[in-house]
Amino acid sequence: MKLDNVLAGYTPGLRGKDGLTLAMLLTGQAHAHLTVAIIQPPARATPGPARAEQSAWRAYLKEQAEATLTQARELAGPEADYWIHTHPGSGRGLVELARKREADVVVIGSAAGRGRGRISVGSTADQLLHSSSVPVLLAPRGYGDQPPAAVDRITVAYRRSPGCDAALRDAAVVAVRLGVPLRLVTLVVRKTRRARIEEEMLAGLREQATADLGAAAQGQPEQLSVEAELLEGRNVTQALGATSWLPGEMIICASSDTGPLRRVFLGDTSLKIVRASTCPVMMLPRRP
Repeated sequence: MKLDNVLAGYTPGLRGKDGLTLAMLLTGQAHAHLTVAIIQPPARATPGPARAEQSAWRAYLKEQAEATLTQARELAGPEADYWIHTHPGSGRGLVELARKREADVVVIGSAAGRGRGRISVGSTADQLLHSSSVPVLLAPRGYGDQPPAAVDRITVAYRRSPGCDAALRDAAVVAVRLGVPLRLVTLVVRKTRRARIEEEMLAGLREQATADLGAAAQGQPEQLSVEAELLEGRNVTQALGATSWLPGEMIICASSDTGPLRRVFLGDTSLKIVRASTCPVMMLPRRP
């Protein structure tokens, strides 16, 4: 996995600031290049039942896009590239622009709808998380107000499978590039009340998961510090809360094994991790 070109989707307000702040943190630590994108709708027609003169509508959209670019420049400075891209869907527009600009990762902020420090998957993220050919990185709401000084650690949500093993290799590359340690976690979700046979099955699951984590932690690059943890709880939120998280933590998840190859495809467990996480989450495309 490369980390040379970072594409940040920007919109006015908190969401744009959150995503751009995370993208700036990533590009600074990875010594990568940053491109900031504003996706605007095509000026084919004015929305809704009201109608406006076509040239006036085009001028209005251009004025809005330029104002948004000005806001982004004030945050990211003159070193970044700035693009206005026209597409009817903001997420699909970012997918298209990422391909044209050969971006290695797309970064956006959380949609509204959840509290600060949490991630809400809106329509833009949903389009990215089901079609992007490059990793998608989501910043929690409010991330831009109190960002960490640096990315401190990469945590990989691991469950032995070809997809997770490929994601682990990519995560190790990212950790080496950023100069941070790597942590592998496997989540075990259990019921409150269990029959004896379920207890036996759970014990077997713990044993197998612990062995898988140990095997996965071995064979990583020598310069990389690696640790592994088994996290258990009655649900994903409780399991993630069973360990400590650094201020600059970042989670990396593999796409669903049932999704298309070379595309990001959010599975049920990954969606629960995204919703429960209090730190940025990167979804990787499914590898062959």
